[in-house]
Amino acid sequence: MEKDGSGSFFNYLPEGCKLCYKGAKMVLFVTGICGRNCFYCPVSNERKEKDVVFANERRVENDDDLIEEAASMDALGTGITGGEPLLRLERVIHYIKLLKGKFGSSHHIHLYTALSPNKGVLESLGKAGLDEIRFHPSPDIWKNINRTYYRDSIHAAHNLGISTGIEIPCLHSDLGGILSMLLEVEGFLNLNELEFSETNACELKKRGFVPFDDVSSAARGSKEAASSLSGKKIHFCSSVFKDAVQLRERFKRIAKRTARDFDEITDDGTLVYAIIEGDCLSLLIDEGVTDDMYQVLQGSIETAWWIASDLSQELKNKGCSVSVIERYPMKKGMIVERTPI
Repeated sequence: MEKDGSGSFFNYLPEGCKLCYKGAKMVLFVTGICGRNCFYCPVSNERKEKDVVFANERRVENDDDLIEEAASMDALGTGITGGEPLLRLERVIHYIKLLKGKFGSSHHIHLYTALSPNKGVLESLGKAGLDEIRFHPSPDIWKNINRTYYRDSIHAAHNLGISTGIEIPCLHSDLGGILSMLLEVEGFLNLNELEFSETNACELKKRGFVPFDDVSSAARGSKEAASSLSGKKIHFCSSVFKDAVQLRERFKRIAKRTARDFDEITDDGTLVYAIIEGDCLSLLIDEGVTDDMYQVLQGSIETAWWIASDLSQELKNKGCSVSVIERYPMKKGMIVERTPI
């Protein structure tokens, strides 16, 4: 098994996961409607059982919102999730065609589903351009999955040329049936480290799960359960990877495309710059600050943090206030820290 610094390990990575490691995969949440009520579901109250669409953290109101978000991070692919995406099949097909049409056939698209769609549904997804499908059967059928409709769906997807696998949280369960069935279709198994969230914490605790420690959202024993497995095409994705590595790499991609000449990109992909509030434009010009190194806004000016720092005393003498800002790199990104100079 190959390992990374986040605690993830694998002997095989699906194409969708390879792009995720690069931060190049956009997450398209097509609906919060599901109805399954899985005890481990981490979906937030903002989205759970609500028919809303998000691209990464951005609410999607129209197709332009989706395309703009994908372009902002130079996305090389999209992961379609929910809720249950296939409860909005026409929406899913529309988005697949939209993304493929805009970014080309190489834009890799994978889809998560807890359903076992029939051949007709899978054909429509494949015709639209779906590259990869990840089935999410409920834990009560994992052991005997060969006797369920999932077997038919998985074989049908494979026969249609759609890369096929199963993605589930890593519980202390018998996965022998899943592994043997996946061998038949050369399918992959993605195991996600079980995580506590605001919406699932009570249910996890009822079942005896406890957090790994006081600062981690990971459930104790989930990683160890994955470590004990052996088989082909297994990938264990850690809580740390999802919360840190994946997000950081995506932020870096966005920052490279959105940073202004005077923004500094941090190792975490956030942007650092200074904001000057007050009448100070003439001072900056007199000091030789070129127009590519500042941006005039209503009532303030943004510039490089080091320029504002070097001129801080002069700016204060003119009655201006100066702060260094660190924020997420996307449009109207959240401010992480504001430090007065």
